[in-house]
Amino acid sequence: MAFKLKISVPFIYLIVLVLATGSNGGGISIYWGQNGNEGTLADTCATGNYEYVNIAFLATFGNGQTPMINLAGHCDPYSNGCTGLSSDIKSCQAKGVKVILSIGGGAGSYSLASSDDARQVATYLWNNFLGGTSSSRPLGPAILDGIDFDIEGGTGEYWDDLAKYLSGYSKKGKKVYLTAAPQCPFPDAWIGNALKTGLFDYVWVQFYNNPPCQYSSADIANLEDAWKQWTSDIPATNIFLGLPAAPDAAGSGFIPVNDLTSKVLPAIKNSSKYGGVMLWSKYYDDQSGYSSPIKSHV
Repeated sequence: MAFKLKISVPFIYLIVLVLATGSNGGGISIYWGQNGNEGTLADTCATGNYEYVNIAFLATFGNGQTPMINLAGHCDPYSNGCTGLSSDIKSCQAKGVKVILSIGGGAGSYSLASSDDARQVATYLWNNFLGGTSSSRPLGPAILDGIDFDIEGGTGEYWDDLAKYLSGYSKKGKKVYLTAAPQCPFPDAWIGNALKTGLFDYVWVQFYNNPPCQYSSADIANLEDAWKQWTSDIPATNIFLGLPAAPDAAGSGFIPVNDLTSKVLPAIKNSSKYGGVMLWSKYYDDQSGYSSPIKSHV
């Protein structure tokens, strides 16, 4: 006697719905570190709103300079005052949040003079922030999950070498995640070549302060065209929509919550490379509360 399994139509629909939402569900990446009034790193992760936190920034490095982290009003690296962040980093990681060191930024002093310079910077990052050892780890003993390339100045040379050297350290144990924050005009002027290596896990493209490829007053065409180019031409695991978390977080490119959830996200989430939304920054998200209403839609 054959056994027949009876499944109701609503149950099948539920399965389909779960599979559909699971296929394009994304996370929120946030930048923390450039405003002392944005709460602690541990508090940031405790909100439950973010899957990735970029500590911003290691603003000075390369070309013979002594590397120096700048965390604005949070702590003073010159007196080893940032080592206490290790407990916060571990708290975040225990919640499943990836904590990444962002190098560069819009106002840093950085460049790579050669492939060998890139190798030396990679060694420094490994020993001082990742799985290596050093007597002077700026953030203490906690091992960060990876390095974010927020390169907005200097030259476009040797960032591909830095990515290759950093990626090589993944073979020594814990994976080193590589992320990047290019500008939306394609290809990016500084890290365009590095992104071609295929070594980057997450690329959060800045769709702001760039009118030719950002959303503007209910017109999605420019953003959508740029999104299609990024997702088709960059060999990264996931591409994220980078946005300001409040109108005054950037010169232009802010997308009101309703426009984001009803127009923009539905237009881009069908991409297999869609990873979620990146926000600048935790301070501005605190002011606007932007991440909370968009989280379930991302």
